[in-house]
Amino acid sequence: MNDVSSSAGPGSALLGPADVRRLAAELDVRPTKKLGQNFVHDPNTVRRIVAAADLAPDDVVLEVGPGLGSLTLALLPAAAAVVAVEIDPVLAARLPGTAADRAPGLADRLHVVLADAMRVTAEQFPVRPTALVANLPYNVAVPVVLHLLAELPSLTKGLVMVQAEVADRMAAGPGSKVYGVPSVKLAWYADARRAGAVPRAVFWPVPNVDSALVSFTRRAEPLSGVDRSVLFPLVDAAFAQRRKTLRGALSGWAGSPAEAERRLLAAGVDPSTRGEQLSVQDFVRIAEVAD
Repeated sequence: MNDVSSSAGPGSALLGPADVRRLAAELDVRPTKKLGQNFVHDPNTVRRIVAAADLAPDDVVLEVGPGLGSLTLALLPAAAAVVAVEIDPVLAARLPGTAADRAPGLADRLHVVLADAMRVTAEQFPVRPTALVANLPYNVAVPVVLHLLAELPSLTKGLVMVQAEVADRMAAGPGSKVYGVPSVKLAWYADARRAGAVPRAVFWPVPNVDSALVSFTRRAEPLSGVDRSVLFPLVDAAFAQRRKTLRGALSGWAGSPAEAERRLLAAGVDPSTRGEQLSVQDFVRIAEVAD
């Protein structure tokens, strides 16, 4: 019987710790570090995530790694549809049944895509997602977000749970010690901010790292006509040797230190600057000179 006190809204009952363990036992699922599996078992946490995602009734949510369905069940009442991308065939096959059991009036909103989120393509989605809300596998969180933003122009916003240190890097600005490649590449697509911490105790198994939420909103217009295939290698080169000035760090990318200096000066950037001092707009100006 569904626990009415765990209701996420009309027709939806969330999973508590006992439910999560029961489902895992039924499926003979043992969370693996390889897939970054840590299942949320606290109803209050998933309610908080859905509230922070600020979803509109017509949003189509993309959830990556739904696992046993803890967050999925909380998302169903809050959106027009939920597209859940799951790499584990056992978990993917069970999720519709969990939705039917615990959210019978909302189960038709769920679409499950059996795929690797690092390689999924737009053509695999039955409907176009507008919002990414997910407890991401921590070992691939940044590349997954960047891949989905590139592959799905329909994604306008997101709220993701990641390792706390990764959250700091994703949301960092120029001059911060943790500002780097993830910060700049995400900033190319969207404005990002840290949206709160998540305690370890809400997961099973309990992870040995802290977690945090990152919220992002896609830019209404691209920063530049420069393609990311030009910009992203520049960003990679700038941070590959953080102690070097940009004149030295970009010498391989530009072909020589002299050419790197020429491009930097043409972009209005001091060649003695280091990568962590530049905003995404600065990198864009350098890329425009190179393009």
